[in-house]
Amino acid sequence: PCRRYRAEGTVAACPEDVWECIKPVAGGLRTKWDQNVKDFEVVEAVSDAVSVCRTTTPSAFVRIISPREFVDVVLMKQYEDGTMLSAATNVEHPQCPPQPNFVRGLNYPCGCFCIPLPGEPDKTQLLSFFQTDLGGYLPQTVVDSFFPASIAGFYSNLTKAVK
Repeated sequence: PCRRYRAEGTVAACPEDVWECIKPVAGGLRTKWDQNVKDFEVVEAVSDAVSVCRTTTPSAFVRIISPREFVDVVLMKQYEDGTMLSAATNVEHPQCPPQPNFVRGLNYPCGCFCIPLPGEPDKTQLLSFFQTDLGGYLPQTVVDSFFPASIAGFYSNLTKAVK
């Protein structure tokens, strides 16, 4: 069984700058700073707000976790209060069959919210929800120790990247 995770933190940057670092777009900044994202490609742009994307990850946890690939339908939305959202869930796509040298993982419905903090224009509340099945044959103890460290690294690396 894969566990659900919720991560929340305040990033010392305006929401637009945080969003620029995390938004799921081809050629975006995410591959430069996020150690868990090796490559990100848009397989099909369904609309301005919806796309099918393939994300690959490098091996991790001293190579105990081999490279993964995830294919998701992704929605991006901005709300009137300035909150920006990216939500995704796994999908099959004919142009994206499983690739050799990658284990196909599955993201269950997940999302990331960049929320402006009233009266603090240079701070952003970042709220993430995810539930990922890494696929393959990993002991649950490996998965359980990987995710918390991975989440902490995400916030730490994002904080550095946004500066």
